[in-house]
Amino acid sequence: NQLENEGIHVNHKKVYRLMKELGLRCQVRMKKYHSYKGKVGEVADNLLNREFTASKPNQKWVTDITEFKLFGEKLYLSPILDLFNGEI
Repeated sequence: NQLENEGIHVNHKKVYRLMKELGLRCQVRMKKYHSYKGKVGEVADNLLNREFTASKPNQKWVTDITEFKLFGEKLYLSPILDLFNGEI
């Protein structure tokens, strides 16, 4: 890209050959993963107070949202867990 920006057009094979003759190697670095926390807003009240059991069905539900890419599209998964028996 730097050569092209300066108006010098060189075939990639020639660059590879010259680098090989000079003993130069190109090191490709992996792209670092950056998680996205989203907008930081209000924190909801802690209604469960770390009591993750329920005495009857449908009394306490918990959920989370997971975002992932599949075939180039963003998909969201949000399972709901019943704390009475662990059913989703």
